[in-house]
Amino acid sequence: MIEELLNFIANSVIIGVGATVVMDLWALMLQRWFGIIPLNYALLGRWIMYMPRGVFSHRNIVEVRPIAAELAVGWAAHYLIGMGFAALLIMLTSNEWLISPSVMPAILFGIASVTMPFFIMQPCMGFGFAAAKTPKPISARLRSLQAHFVFGLGLYGTTVFMSFVSLG
Repeated sequence: MIEELLNFIANSVIIGVGATVVMDLWALMLQRWFGIIPLNYALLGRWIMYMPRGVFSHRNIVEVRPIAAELAVGWAAHYLIGMGFAALLIMLTSNEWLISPSVMPAILFGIASVTMPFFIMQPCMGFGFAAAKTPKPISARLRSLQAHFVFGLGLYGTTVFMSFVSLG
């Protein structure tokens, strides 16, 4: 029982970190090749750091006074969220998917994971449901969907890589 739990945690951490790294590398490539500015994880950190003060929603998080260490908290949260999503995917697909990963569940899960920013994070940060209050909502939505699709590919790719490493 404890060994199964430790394996689950280890798989969730490794797959979640790997998929999040893939997502971040994609964002860096978009920035370098097309000048698309990546997400500012300081805003995520700021949102989280205001929660203990009882503030869960903002009119516009960009206009809220910054807090020390918000960037570090935002990046840590970004990776913890990736690990949490990996854990959820493993729970939904069982160990069978870890043993014999297939791309479709990972991609579908990655795309479905966009519901968290669309319906929780963005509205609470003052950007509206599915970025409706941003200057270019359609563009923001497409970039979010693209990033979460890439996250799904990262879930799959990391799992495949892990299976090769464990077999070798």
